[in-house]
Amino acid sequence: MTLIEIIISILLLAGGALSIISGIGILRLPDVYSRIHAASKVSTLGAILIMTAVFLYFLLERIFVPKLLLTIFFIFLTAPVAGLMMGRSAYRYGIKLWGKSTEDDLKKYMEIKTKENSK
Repeated sequence: MTLIEIIISILLLAGGALSIISGIGILRLPDVYSRIHAASKVSTLGAILIMTAVFLYFLLERIFVPKLLLTIFFIFLTAPVAGLMMGRSAYRYGIKLWGKSTEDDLKKYMEIKTKENSK
């Protein structure tokens, strides 16, 4: 077994573990905002690690697949932004934070925006 095969195996295992952790987080976390965080951040990293392992595997087989690089780039770019937009939409819709949350940093910003829009 060569070094690149060991690296590919580690990336696949880490990506799979992060994807499982993300799924558990979606099921177990208490509120929408925590679930969005688990779905966007952790699963994005898991998917990127898996796609990187696939890219390295095909590179090892002497096949260059630029579509895999584009896939990694677009997952890296779009998934966190989609999570942010879902969180902001949920907040604007009025979905409450978890009861044990201690801070609401977005509340001050949204109050300022509401006052500016009402003028």
